[in-house]
Amino acid sequence: MNTLVFKRAIAAFAASVAVAATILVPVTASNADVTYAVPDAPANVYAVAAKTGITVHWSPVVANPAVTNYVISAGPGACPIIVGANATSANMPVFKNKAQVTPQVQAVNEYGESVPTVTSPISISGGFAPVTIKSVQVLQFSDFHGAIESSSTNIGAAVLTTAFAADRAAVKGGTVTVTAGDNFGAAPPISSQFEEIPTIQAMNGMKIDVAGFGNHEHDRNLDHVKKFIAASNFQWVGSNYSSLEGLTVPAAVHNPAPYAIINRLGLKVGVVSLNTPDTSVEVFPGNLDYINKAGSKQTITFDDSVAAGQKAVDAAKKAGADIVVVVAHNGWNMDLGPNAVGPLVDYGKGLKGVAAIFGGHSHQKYNSVLGGTSVAEVRNSGVEYTRTQICVDTKAHKVLGSSTEYIDKAAVTAANYTPDSDVASMIAGYKAQLGAKYDVKIGTVASVAPRGGTPAVERSGEAAIGSYMADALRTRYKTDFALINGGGIRDTLPAKGYATAVTSFVRPTSSSSGPYDVLLGDAYTIFPFGNTVSMVNITGKNLWAALENGVSQYPTAGRWPQVSGLKFTVDVSKSAGSRIVSVSKADGTPIAADDKSYSVATVDYMVYGGDGYTQFDPSKQVLGGLLVDVFVDALKADLAAGKTSVFTTDARETVIGK
Repeated sequence: MNTLVFKRAIAAFAASVAVAATILVPVTASNADVTYAVPDAPANVYAVAAKTGITVHWSPVVANPAVTNYVISAGPGACPIIVGANATSANMPVFKNKAQVTPQVQAVNEYGESVPTVTSPISISGGFAPVTIKSVQVLQFSDFHGAIESSSTNIGAAVLTTAFAADRAAVKGGTVTVTAGDNFGAAPPISSQFEEIPTIQAMNGMKIDVAGFGNHEHDRNLDHVKKFIAASNFQWVGSNYSSLEGLTVPAAVHNPAPYAIINRLGLKVGVVSLNTPDTSVEVFPGNLDYINKAGSKQTITFDDSVAAGQKAVDAAKKAGADIVVVVAHNGWNMDLGPNAVGPLVDYGKGLKGVAAIFGGHSHQKYNSVLGGTSVAEVRNSGVEYTRTQICVDTKAHKVLGSSTEYIDKAAVTAANYTPDSDVASMIAGYKAQLGAKYDVKIGTVASVAPRGGTPAVERSGEAAIGSYMADALRTRYKTDFALINGGGIRDTLPAKGYATAVTSFVRPTSSSSGPYDVLLGDAYTIFPFGNTVSMVNITGKNLWAALENGVSQYPTAGRWPQVSGLKFTVDVSKSAGSRIVSVSKADGTPIAADDKSYSVATVDYMVYGGDGYTQFDPSKQVLGGLLVDVFVDALKADLAAGKTSVFTTDARETVIGK
């Protein structure tokens, strides 16, 4: 049993977590008399040929949370169905080109889907589905973040291109390929240093049909957005944008639209995309501004409500879509007691008349059936994608069911796909331009400094990379304190997402233990945003307020503060806005929430209000160099002194109440 257990102490902060949408995690907790888990696989499963398809039988599954549905499927090109919790058998239609099928059954509750129980192959010679029943396949990924190169975990764009082609060949003419946002941004140098165009070219090669926007599509201004739209051979969709006028490119073939309709096998598949409103606070101020046709300044906003999503779904149907899938750059957050929590869950329970919903933004894996609708989310950086079959009775205008498989690095490796030569050649060309600049040793580190995890270390407490960076920042600019947002840290050190062209460097492997060489490419992969250092004064009162903002979305958001020169204690069982218990200098001297002024080194993004930090006065800031350069110089200084850089934590951040 894949068990997640529940601690009642976390209930006090459930509401604030539910609205968060960055890297979010399942809560692992316990109460002696309550256990919650994904269901066990169904037992006693068998199938027999019937007059109309195949009848599949199983024994009921008891689970906590209770089973809500069973999914009966048979892989690509088949007709999956979803039935209710009380069912112990179901009839699955079979198409004429599927004379032999291998059915499987999964039990579903709010936590997710069980592993499948697979029957023996079944042959049938009659009773095939009528032509009014059709099945389409949806390939989907999210939060790719420019991970176009293959790594130990990332599949890589060249292999994805081949894998997608093989999946399409298995369902001839019946596949739609979509993404749920953050296709680039926070990307390794292979993408970020070329204005993300390599990722667009890779997506063209992968034959993406529809791409949704995420917050990171707006890491640069709207002129840059227009540049990548103009380079795209696929349709961008922004269904919940207040306006798409600022994203429109004159004479472009694929200007952003409120929805897309793709015709596959005579079935019109509508695609609706919903971006997170976190975009408004997570991108650099001004990146969403444009001048409208009337000459007035406008700022794009986002409505992520279920009502706004339903309006877009209804509009796509009114325009002729037979079915609608939703790609939402909003995700599953965690499991809390008997319930799954997060905006993606809200969409699943609230949106009506939708065939499937795919989430993103929180970088977590989730797969369930909510309100009768398949809901799925993949992990980030191209480590996996989903392959979903959707079966529709076009005569009854009804979705019979859908089923989702996760295809990860191990699966594509086992399939022995040959990387697509055109995409591989394109990537190699950019890599050759990078190598001379970024394959340069700037330091050594004793062991891998972590990033991510459950919960993500840099978003829920003190992180070794965060402390090292903040210390380097405060030392360089001689301020009282330093404060950076944990979400600005985008990889481990050395970076998993940076592939070296030179093999002589000492890099982490599954069997190595360090020390490791640190390269310039690592630094730009970890800190890819190009943020400028900002020195600014802050009162004790505003420092407390800034820390409260930083911890307000524990254990979820990139705004979590990584600090130097100070210590703080946070009680995450308290309501957001009243969680900071104490703040002191590094030597233990208390810092009062008063009008005494202190100097702080941070980044311009935060000073201008990014991640909700409104406690700084941007008119009084003094700008320094690039944040990544401070990191590079600190590592170089250690190397010049013959030192192996040490990345560790020292209890400057204490988290209680979890």
